[in-house]
Amino acid sequence: MAKMTMHDIGKELSAEELREIEAAEKKKIVFDEDSPEMTAEMLKQFKRDNRISRTKQTASIRLSEKAQKFSKAYGKGYTSFLSRLIDAALDDEKLVKRCI
Repeated sequence: MAKMTMHDIGKELSAEELREIEAAEKKKIVFDEDSPEMTAEMLKQFKRDNRISRTKQTASIRLSEKAQKFSKAYGKGYTSFLSRLIDAALDDEKLVKRCI
């Protein structure tokens, strides 16, 4: 997954293209029969496409009751979900420092 900000994108776009993006940001999202708003249950049905082989090590950790209920709510594969969540958190230096 690539993360970009408008600052990153702005270097490659024309002034007109930037105006179009800014106008699109201000538009209201319209859901319809073909494109309904996603519910929490619908989002749980999505699976991550893991084409890149990952090496994992087993670790025992203590989870708060809240963390355990939250992660298990995503069903089968919740430990992989937790692993990806921890990986993402470790990439956020401010979050790491806040949790030390």
